[in-house]
Amino acid sequence: MTAPMESRRVNEIDLLRFAAALAVVFFHYAFRGYAADDRSIMPYPLLAPVAKYGYLGVELFFLISGFVILMTASRGSLKAFAVSRFVRLYPAFWACCTLTFLAIAVLGAERYSATLPQYLVNMTMLSGFVGVPSIDGVYWSLFVELQFYALVAVLVAIGRIHQAQFFLSLWLLASIALEMFPIGSLRFLLLTGYSAYFIGGAMSFLIWSRGVTIYRVCVMAACLALALQQSLAGIPGFEQHFHTDMNRFAVGAIVSAFFVVMLLVALRRTGAVGRQRWLVAGALTYPLYLIHQNIGFMIFNVAYPAINAHLLFWGTLLLMLVIAYAVHVLIERRFSPRLKQFAGTAWDGVAGRLSRLRAYVPGKQLPGKPAGSIASDQRVD
Repeated sequence: MTAPMESRRVNEIDLLRFAAALAVVFFHYAFRGYAADDRSIMPYPLLAPVAKYGYLGVELFFLISGFVILMTASRGSLKAFAVSRFVRLYPAFWACCTLTFLAIAVLGAERYSATLPQYLVNMTMLSGFVGVPSIDGVYWSLFVELQFYALVAVLVAIGRIHQAQFFLSLWLLASIALEMFPIGSLRFLLLTGYSAYFIGGAMSFLIWSRGVTIYRVCVMAACLALALQQSLAGIPGFEQHFHTDMNRFAVGAIVSAFFVVMLLVALRRTGAVGRQRWLVAGALTYPLYLIHQNIGFMIFNVAYPAINAHLLFWGTLLLMLVIAYAVHVLIERRFSPRLKQFAGTAWDGVAGRLSRLRAYVPGKQLPGKPAGSIASDQRVD
């Protein structure tokens, strides 16, 4: 019997996630920390000329997210979508946020600080929406992801996820229009700065699941054009902030390669790479991304120059991989099933109460019920 479409594992996605995470780690450790904002005192010139392009790994994350989130939402259940996202995001985040907070208390010195109230707000993963500083700068991309999830959840809630192609096209047209005629509130709401990646990834999922069409390929090409325009337009600000020169051709080639690879995944043309299982790499990605930045910088600041820069760089990277694996095994693997059960039960409870509230009309007799009673519970799934 063929497995349901949304349950099939796309092996290449795990490998791409890990590659994106490593790109970001190298960007932070070999370039970003020392280049600006006084984050790290340790330079690493051996890799800096290449590592400075690693910030584009976040854009690859968004492209992958478009594919994966539409796959998750395609079953059409708001409960299943919400519970799966909650269970996927929060256990590792709670662990990594707590470890970062404790590391700041021990190693933060003058460069890093965090208060208990700040930590508690951060633990909700909503600090970016309420003006509370994140205790690690990498959390900014989670706020973007949450906005994307909300947009997809709206389609699921109104029963229109099966029309995703139509709404993705509208989103792309709106994003292009907002590039030409900027309206700040709409740009924020529609994630215009990153929508090309989410839309491109989602369209690649439609190609993977429903087949290739000229229209879908054209939409992906339009997404690539928008992504290239935005990436190249952002280079002058990047160069000014980090006091470096960027090769525009390299940026364009990297962004283009992301879309080409996703199209190959969608067309199932990745050969032996797609047939291999990359489960460990995929499992390491999220906790590695969450844990590496500030803790790594603090280790550099404490240990350099007493410890050789090469030993410190690669040793810290190895340590972050070990911590990421520990978070996956000890937290995600152990607690996610229980949390999923709890979240599903909580969802049913809230949905049941809302159902009863909708059925209750003050001052009126409900059919078959005594006046003032509440209608029977209705399970929402």
